[in-house]
Amino acid sequence: MKTKILNREPKKILIVKPSSLGDIVHSLAFLSAIHDQFPQSTIDWVVARGFEGLLEHHPILRRLWIIRKDQWKDVRKLPATAREMRELFVSLRNEQYDLVVDLQGLLRSGLITHATKAPVRIGFKEAREGSRLFYTHTVAGGRDTHAVDRCLQIAAALGCEIANVTFPLPLVKESREIAALKQELGNYAAVVPGARKPANRWPAERYGALSSLLPFRTVVLGSKADAALAESVVRASGGSAVSLAGETDLTGLVQIIRGAQLMVCNDTGPMHIAAALHVPVVALFGPANPKRTGPYGQLDRVINPNLPCAPCYKKECKRPVCMEAISVEEVEKAAKNVIIGKKNSPDGGL
Repeated sequence: MKTKILNREPKKILIVKPSSLGDIVHSLAFLSAIHDQFPQSTIDWVVARGFEGLLEHHPILRRLWIIRKDQWKDVRKLPATAREMRELFVSLRNEQYDLVVDLQGLLRSGLITHATKAPVRIGFKEAREGSRLFYTHTVAGGRDTHAVDRCLQIAAALGCEIANVTFPLPLVKESREIAALKQELGNYAAVVPGARKPANRWPAERYGALSSLLPFRTVVLGSKADAALAESVVRASGGSAVSLAGETDLTGLVQIIRGAQLMVCNDTGPMHIAAALHVPVVALFGPANPKRTGPYGQLDRVINPNLPCAPCYKKECKRPVCMEAISVEEVEKAAKNVIIGKKNSPDGGL
């Protein structure tokens, strides 16, 4: 099949998108589009250790190449990293991929893409750290475009249909423990007080106050690093919230999110999982730009104070006035509007 870039239908495709959680979810829309366009092609994915749980057992993917991305940054482990990279590059080259797509756009992903020696290696025109030097073709994704739509620009350049956007998360049988927990909770909301960038966090005490105002239990989600933050939410909730921070793997996290009536969160990875699963999201934004990284398809539910200094994209802020400007009452109103909407939906809602 001829397109502007491909002279024939690729038999073997590799997607390079090692991290992070939300970025991988965004890239699932590309995976769906490329699979629909080339259903006979095999598709592999390069993913960083720690995120493979989101892609394991995926019916579209043949193989995951799992890299220890964090170790690659550690100078003390340079010999081991060099050995791993050499072995990875040889193995990738031996696969003889026809098409490699770098959706990360950084030096590391560019090197991985180049190492395949695939005849078509494509990435973003706006890619950073010199990674564009390793591509045979580039596509403009746009800087003020949502991350999902940026990925789909490459899909469109490869001849894919992108009007129907889907996020094919793998369906995994629910564990006995998760099923029992969900039965015990009944209807529940999910809140995510953490964020990789501290400036993006709404105060934990306000999440707790919000939890005490909702008509059902609240599950606090996050990683082990968020455990203390989650406990602050629980204490402030007066017993309305329960913490699962650090208690689930990625598969379990997806299962918990899938069963939630709604999610209230900062700009964080679980938000994108919820949006992909069509779980209603009330997202709180300050330093981050919802036009780029908001919950896809639900940007109308974003609460953003629209201060002159935002979005500033800062990782840390001594006084994040934008996040502090968001009141508990404002978030409660938005959350309860979601609940009312679900009750009035044709399927009966809650």
